[in-house]
Amino acid sequence: MAGSLKVNVYGLPNCDMTQKALGWLKKNRIDFGFHDYKTAVITKEKLSVWCKRKSWEVLLNKRSTTWRSLLAEEQEKVTGEPAAINLMMKHNSIIKRPVIEFKDHLLVGFSEEEYNKAFK
Repeated sequence: MAGSLKVNVYGLPNCDMTQKALGWLKKNRIDFGFHDYKTAVITKEKLSVWCKRKSWEVLLNKRSTTWRSLLAEEQEKVTGEPAAINLMMKHNSIIKRPVIEFKDHLLVGFSEEEYNKAFK
């Protein structure tokens, strides 16, 4: 496909979906940089940009074990973008993974079909 694209992958190295995405990128010979949330954190500015491009509802993984482990009061406070961003900064494993940035694309989660379209 294209080896000269500037592709940034954000996620956790042990996450199954992140591993699938990295495997897909390698198989398709797409060079990428990897940003590990646990060691390199994620900034409020970056999350704000992502929320403008995709909604916070897409980025906040309410199916995650992290979300389910929160107290009901904490969950109920997440009613808009500012609260969602604060929660994602506090618990970065609650961000749906992986997030891939390149060109004008922001891909959230792993979808081989979506990747095939985006990386043509």
